[in-house]
Amino acid sequence: MKLLEGRVAIVTGAGRGLGRAHALKLAEQGAKVVVNDLGSSAAGEGVDETPAQEVVAAIRKMGGDAAVNTSDVSDWNAAQEMVAQAVDTFGRLDILVNNAGILRDRMLVNMSEDEWDLVVKVHLKGTFAPLHHAANHWRLESKAGRTVDARVINTTSHSALFANIGQANYAAAKGGIATLTQLAARELARIGVTVNAIAPRAETRMTAGLSQGQSEERMARRDPEWIATLVAWLASPEASSVSGRIFEAWGYGYSVIESWQHGPQMEASKDPAAIGADVLRITGFARANAGIDRNTWLNP
Repeated sequence: MKLLEGRVAIVTGAGRGLGRAHALKLAEQGAKVVVNDLGSSAAGEGVDETPAQEVVAAIRKMGGDAAVNTSDVSDWNAAQEMVAQAVDTFGRLDILVNNAGILRDRMLVNMSEDEWDLVVKVHLKGTFAPLHHAANHWRLESKAGRTVDARVINTTSHSALFANIGQANYAAAKGGIATLTQLAARELARIGVTVNAIAPRAETRMTAGLSQGQSEERMARRDPEWIATLVAWLASPEASSVSGRIFEAWGYGYSVIESWQHGPQMEASKDPAAIGADVLRITGFARANAGIDRNTWLNP
């Protein structure tokens, strides 16, 4: 029995890179997959059905079942239709992997309004819209008395969690996804839905040029399949007790990101002139914000 036998998944942005690896791994483990991809460039330009079609063909070649979807995940109605397609085509929906995304990197003082709006729309709204419609499907299933054992896996980023410069739009959107993941996990627990997120490190077209000069061993550890393995497990019935978690993932290992925590405290005051020494004191006792360069185990 395969890990995902009999389950149905939607994977967004599944035509290339991480999404492709997710779709293939889910299919390998027995899931039927709606392969969503608009077919745009890494910057969000153009439309091309070919990437999604090629992934569907690869899944069918391995003996699996899949369907093409070329919707814009940030389009509210199209996201609803994508969820309906999964149910109409395969009879159910059990897994939603929100992976679709684009990049428009620029220092914040040089970033245009359009660059901000488009990246936030694709990542944040493009995660919320499919999640909203899938959650409503599962809510209706639960109200009808049918058992729901569903999984959502979102995609956040180290750029958000550790504040990578030059990516204000991307990091803000991915930070929103991390918080949305935790909130949705709490809201949907009562109907049998778990919600987790991954912060992946992989070699894809989105990271092209960032790995120049790295060793073959390190590049091998950036193969998207390492990450897809964790996604497949999180999508499985075995993961029913894990929800609201953010995972770092790549070939060097998996770790759980520990969320915002309450830190050192002081007494409040209505006099600004009276609080300076204590604010400096509690700031001095607080741990420094983690940064990408501080994350030594997953950044050897």
